[in-house]
Amino acid sequence: MARASARHILVSDEAQSAKLKDDIANGSDFAELARKHSACPSGKQGGDLGEFGPGQMVREFDEVVFSAPVGEVQGPVKTQFGYHLLEVTARK
Repeated sequence: MARASARHILVSDEAQSAKLKDDIANGSDFAELARKHSACPSGKQGGDLGEFGPGQMVREFDEVVFSAPVGEVQGPVKTQFGYHLLEVTARK
């Protein structure tokens, strides 16, 4: 069974998510932005979600986490909760 570790930043609108992705691409720290902007409680831990398996997150999230390259920020990804920037930190 595949397992992954990831971190994310959850915001309410796509434009803010896209701006944060640009900020990361220009050198801003993912964890710092998560602490400052994420609406998810995981933001307090820099967006870290720990390790999980397929089916433990919503479908849109799973599709990215179990297919995207490790260490590359993905998104914005829309789910029922809002817009996510996702970074797979490990997968096995």
